[in-house]
Amino acid sequence: MEQQGYIIVTANYYTRYGEIDLVAQEGSCLVFVEVKQRSSHRFGSPEEAITEKKQQKLILSAQHYLQEHPWDQDLRFDVVALDQDQCRLYRNAWEVS
Repeated sequence: MEQQGYIIVTANYYTRYGEIDLVAQEGSCLVFVEVKQRSSHRFGSPEEAITEKKQQKLILSAQHYLQEHPWDQDLRFDVVALDQDQCRLYRNAWEVS
């Protein structure tokens, strides 16, 4: 992530809603990063594991983070998908209304 220009703010941020794997900053944007790994595609790709329910938990966890660490600039959710020898980064993986 740092090689992509991110500054890691915190890792493994826990709330009652779940865990945010990474909170990072890229420029003026605060980024909540979900990291998913699969050793095989037997149960689907890493991306498929991030369901709408999981997204909602991440949004609630991010809101909790923002209550403790106010931020008045841009926010987004990114996904890092790891499987076998590949690493894929999805910037702005979903929209928050």
